[in-house]
Amino acid sequence: MDIETFRNHCISVKGATESFPFIDPDILVFKVMNKMFAYIDITPKDGVFKACMKCNPERSLLLRDRYEGIAHGTHTSHSAWNTVTLDSDVPDSLISELILHSADEVIALLPKKQQEAYKLL
Repeated sequence: MDIETFRNHCISVKGATESFPFIDPDILVFKVMNKMFAYIDITPKDGVFKACMKCNPERSLLLRDRYEGIAHGTHTSHSAWNTVTLDSDVPDSLISELILHSADEVIALLPKKQQEAYKLL
């Protein structure tokens, strides 16, 4: 998957926004309900695009065992976030699924009132 396709999938998530909120101006962040569900360095030093996405910890372990292109999250909780190399053995269809899964994981952790508000978007 290329970075533009990744970005398009992220912004297609219901209620998604994108911004550059960090000191590093190259980190593009995607949020739902003002909570981060994915981020990517748009100018990677090694030329390889790697996206970080929230993931169920049990599923994270299974994915890391199965795919070389999935590792623990960087600068995040290692158990709840994965780093996915976009151009790797990870199928594009799985990356698309993981984007949605990440947003769902974030929504599930919100207070019930905010979850209900998200449903109304």
